[in-house]
Amino acid sequence: MSLLAVCIACLIGIPLGFMIANRKQVSRAVIGVANIIQTIPTLAMFAFVMPVLGIGKNPAVVALVLYALLPIIKNTLLGIQNISPTIRKAAVGMGLTRSQILFKVEVPISISFIMGGIRIAAVTSIGITTIATLIAAGGLGDFIYSGISMFNMPMVITGGLFSAILAILVDVLLGLIENVLTSKGLQ
Repeated sequence: MSLLAVCIACLIGIPLGFMIANRKQVSRAVIGVANIIQTIPTLAMFAFVMPVLGIGKNPAVVALVLYALLPIIKNTLLGIQNISPTIRKAAVGMGLTRSQILFKVEVPISISFIMGGIRIAAVTSIGITTIATLIAAGGLGDFIYSGISMFNMPMVITGGLFSAILAILVDVLLGLIENVLTSKGLQ
C-alpha cells in the first residue's frame, strides 16, 4: 500500500516539481496547497476520503498519496532551483535542446534532492499506513490495533517493531538506490 502510494505520488510530484520550478507564483501556490494537505490529521484525512471511496485500501492509498506529495514536490523543486544558472547556460552553449538539458543536466544534478523527498515520503507513508487499519485497510497496523484491543502488549510491540524495521529498511534501500543514481562527480 505504501509502495503504491509513493509511486503514484512520484508520478505526480516529480513532473509537477519540474513544471513549477521556474514559475515562482505557481510554485508558492502548489507548495502552499501541499503544506495545507500535510497539516490535516491522518484520521481527518481518512474521514474526508471515506465518503467518496468507502473503507479499505483505496481511501488509504489516496490519503497516503496526498501526504507523500509535499516532500516529493518540494525536494524536486529545491533540486531544480539549486542548479547554477551557469550550468544551464553552458548546456545551451553546447547546443543541447530543452529536453536534453532536462534529462542530461537537470535530472542528474537534482536526483539526490528528489531521492531525499522520496525517502521522506516512503518512511512517512509506512508510519501512516499503520493508522489505516482503522478504515479496514489492513497491514501491520492490524497487529498494533488488535494488540491494543486485547491488552496484548507483546502484539503491540511486535507490530510497532515490524513497522519501524520496515521503515528503516526502506530508507536504507532508497539510500542505496540514491547512491547508484547519483553521478560519481556529484557524490
